[in-house]
Amino acid sequence: MIDWTDRHCRYFHRLLSPHARLYTEMIATGAIIYGDAARHLDFDRAEHPVALQLGGNEPEALARAARAGQDWGYDEINLNCGCPSDRVQKGAFGACLMSTPELVADCVKAMRDAVGIPVTVKHRIGLDYDDSYGFVRDFVGTVHEAGCEVFIVHARNAVLKGLSPKENREIPPLRYDVARQLKRDFPHALIVLNGGLTGPAALAHIGHGGGELDGVMLGREAYHRPRVLSELSRLLWPHAPIPDDEAVVRAMMDYAGGQVARGVPLRSVVRHMLGLFNTQGGARRWRQMLSDNRLLAANDPALIDAAWQVVANAAERRAA
Repeated sequence: MIDWTDRHCRYFHRLLSPHARLYTEMIATGAIIYGDAARHLDFDRAEHPVALQLGGNEPEALARAARAGQDWGYDEINLNCGCPSDRVQKGAFGACLMSTPELVADCVKAMRDAVGIPVTVKHRIGLDYDDSYGFVRDFVGTVHEAGCEVFIVHARNAVLKGLSPKENREIPPLRYDVARQLKRDFPHALIVLNGGLTGPAALAHIGHGGGELDGVMLGREAYHRPRVLSELSRLLWPHAPIPDDEAVVRAMMDYAGGQVARGVPLRSVVRHMLGLFNTQGGARRWRQMLSDNRLLAANDPALIDAAWQVVANAAERRAA
């Protein structure tokens, strides 16, 4: 979710799901150690619980970045071993790390020695066209022995040559049975399922819904249809209040006002809100207004209210 789940996106998603664990976009260790750490690490306290996802392949650098994340207040450090993009492959991290489980184990150990918060791993179930279960079983076993207790399993292979990142999310077949087998083979690890999950039916994979796994992670579905987070939250935490549409809009107006006052362009905030009213009346105009360059040029958070009025009026017309 590089360039997607930034801090503005996470603040918005937290409004929709009070207790879900949120994850940053993958951030390379060098960006934290040698770049503008504040730009990459800053987040709002409302985001808790929130995990910092790192990209890297050097134990010492990952340990330094993990320590910075802990000092910044993150609740978890996650090592990405699943991203198949060319940019990540050039840095020799992401999914290609699965071919060197011993190195991943060293990285996990270095980070665990550096911080007191959980260190977790996100990975695929195989590389290229090798569908053997033994590959991912041995990877998880090696990393588990290094102390990793949580594995977020994207239940597709990563094809490193010949497929784009988008194609890697669609062409390799989903094999949820592999994640279930990992849970049977490593019963003391927490196995979280990722990949192709689109709604409340995702909960059938976890104990809450009669399944075997310990959790589910949604990525692009939550981005394009944000209210799915509220649907899942009502099932998992039925007593936790979830704000209605107007309350979410008002909260985001306040948030955007604070960000604009700090010099953040309004478009950086509202771009994450485009899918809020998908399938509802007025949704198309909502998207148009919040992505209109001419309207955004004014950098006025009142634009959010103006777009909301379109949606609210459409709802009133339907109710009449």
